Amino acid sequence: MKRIAIAFAILACCLAAFAQDLPKRPKINALGLVRFRVSDLQRSRDFYQKTFLIGNISQDCFGVNTLCLNINAAQRIELVQGETSSPNLVEQVGFRTEDLDGLRRYLIDQGLKPADITNDKEGQPSFSVLDPEGHPVVFLPRTRPASFFSWPGQIGSEMIHAGFVVRDRAAEDHFYKDILGFHLYWHGGMRDDKDDWVAMQVPDGTEWIEYMLNISPTADKHTLGVMNHVSLGVPDIHAAEQGLIKNGWKPGEEPKLGRDGKWQLNLYDPDDTRVEFMEFTPKEKPCCSEFTGPHPGPKQ
Repeated sequence: MKRIAIAFAILACCLAAFAQDLPKRPKINALGLVRFRVSDLQRSRDFYQKTFLIGNISQDCFGVNTLCLNINAAQRIELVQGETSSPNLVEQVGFRTEDLDGLRRYLIDQGLKPADITNDKEGQPSFSVLDPEGHPVVFLPRTRPASFFSWPGQIGSEMIHAGFVVRDRAAEDHFYKDILGFHLYWHGGMRDDKDDWVAMQVPDGTEWIEYMLNISPTADKHTLGVMNHVSLGVPDIHAAEQGLIKNGWKPGEEPKLGRDGKWQLNLYDPDDTRVEFMEFTPKEKPCCSEFTGPHPGPKQ
């Protein structure tokens, strides 16, 4: 018995030492970028820049025929001109982390195959990895430009979430929840007893990704443009609507209260990709489930 006890003690010590050697997941703080493919870069630039009054932009920021629209010092919408016959125009979604190299080593330890860390033309490092359904996920360091400005009246000061079609929720949960540490923020659907949308919040911040569930494999480009989207946060949806109209937007939809209790307003870019404006906090009790994480707010 004494020998067995000693063996178990040695085994426990070895396991503890092994666990200490495993890299811990560095913090993932925020949604950093969403990249869309567009058919006409100048036309899309006019839509985003003039409608939203985004003044901090850079041309050819990560290659020829690309454009970066900086929403704030840490978040941007990226546009790349290319083939748009594919129904899915979301190129990639990116997140910010406190330790880029450490996160890459952590993902390798989890059995994933992230790409090497590379620098873009502005010298910003990043690496990418594919989620289980082949969505490119990019990680960037939690660094901010030395200077940042926004035009007076810019509508939408923070990207609060990005949504994309998900076929296998369990597989995506294993990647985003079990490996990356995302947690459930809210879930619901058109009916109270069925989830059509699942909001998974970054582990160390307030933004989230949104699984768009129950979408037909044969969905057309318009439907997928509705589902694969980006959302900008605003404090007052009706004030945002009036600002958009003032900037030349012709209303196609009215503001409405979503099933999550938040006011929202949908716009569509020239390639039919949805841009959703959403209030930071709910105005009424949500359907289906309660919120389980902190709500976002304007970034400085």
